[in-house]
Amino acid sequence: MTRDLLCENVSVSEDGQHLLFAGQDTTTLAAQYGTPLYLMDEDRIRNCCRAYKTAVVAAFDGNAQVLYASKASSFKRIYEIMREEGMGVDVVSVGEMYTALKAGFPMSQAYFHSNNKTDADIAFAMEHGIGYFVVDNEEELFAIEREAAARGIRQSVLLRITPGIDPHTFEAVSTGKVDSKFGFAIETGAAEDILLKALAMPHVDIAGLHCHVGSQVFDAEVFLLTADVMLTFIAEMQTRHGFTTKLFDIGGGFGVRYLPSDPILDLHGCIAEIGDFMKTKAAALGITLPKISFEPGRSIVADAGMTLYTVGNVKCIPDFINYVSVDGGMTDNIRYALYTAPYTLFQANAMNHPHDMTCTVVGRCCESGDIIQPDVKLPSNIGRGDVVAVLTTGAYHYSMASNYNRLTRPPIVMLANGESYVAVRRETIDDLIALDVE
Repeated sequence: MTRDLLCENVSVSEDGQHLLFAGQDTTTLAAQYGTPLYLMDEDRIRNCCRAYKTAVVAAFDGNAQVLYASKASSFKRIYEIMREEGMGVDVVSVGEMYTALKAGFPMSQAYFHSNNKTDADIAFAMEHGIGYFVVDNEEELFAIEREAAARGIRQSVLLRITPGIDPHTFEAVSTGKVDSKFGFAIETGAAEDILLKALAMPHVDIAGLHCHVGSQVFDAEVFLLTADVMLTFIAEMQTRHGFTTKLFDIGGGFGVRYLPSDPILDLHGCIAEIGDFMKTKAAALGITLPKISFEPGRSIVADAGMTLYTVGNVKCIPDFINYVSVDGGMTDNIRYALYTAPYTLFQANAMNHPHDMTCTVVGRCCESGDIIQPDVKLPSNIGRGDVVAVLTTGAYHYSMASNYNRLTRPPIVMLANGESYVAVRRETIDDLIALDVE
């Protein structure tokens, strides 16, 4: 039976029985490390970083950079890989920043996001030499000026601008509209107003502008719309106020395949189209195109990830529904509960069996909403001890994991060059009470 396995790093063993990931047998990995188990294909991550860098350098004649949006998956090893691959990163909390620091990532190449940075966050970031703050609101800008003045430094910032573009993706992840909680809207005049206030601050260096319009984008259109608005704004600010934007971060949002029906992204083609448009637009506006940044997160790590579970029980309610319960759930994958996010699932130890039973795969939490995926096809003879694989789980799984119901979080096992190693160990029940005061 021919199946769409979504990504070239997913395959089936020669006998057709077992699911392979990064060339390794998932059933063997499940037996070796236990389940639930997060797998991450290190070679895939590195190849994605290189593909982005090659594409943006070619599209913008070398005047561009790629930042990994590390909220997608944040742990020490990922920052080591980003450092080794010459990537920048963006971080959204002191926790992510500290993880990057402990991994030896240079803070000068880090960009600090968040719509509500506390005074303590700002002080910590400056103390450790953060490269750039991405300023999200007026109060934050004033706080950065105060802290930089107290330290006698001039802090580089980007202003987060809301271009008013609706990317027609999930409402929960559409962040470029005028009414977004993020950034300063051009349409309302807030963007120009904050630029003028920042220009008057002696301890703030406005390195450039940032925007981000959404996620799961499979073509260049939304980036072209965004670039059109943003470059026009950049030109207007240069004409009216003499402000030259040195850096323009257009955000991330390129999509990945969760289902066979999802399109295949032509990354190089999309970025080349964006580059051609932006260079032409800048020339028409009579401005020098700033250095361009892209900040992919999901599209770097999502299809480099797979989660393995062990089936506990199968509950069939005739004429109603079939439930397949696994040993994980919303504690390690909350995305269906949050977004009704779609996934492709297989019985990893029976790929040669017809996946002919419609069922809902659920977790072990005491919660009716603990659903990994409804209406999926698995073999009708699936049962206790079988292994279920969920594809494309490298983004927003470990980073969103919780200890709800006092469940322990899975380990992250990296796969590289035909070998495997533990990057994040499995939590223990002792870890669950480590913070409790005696």
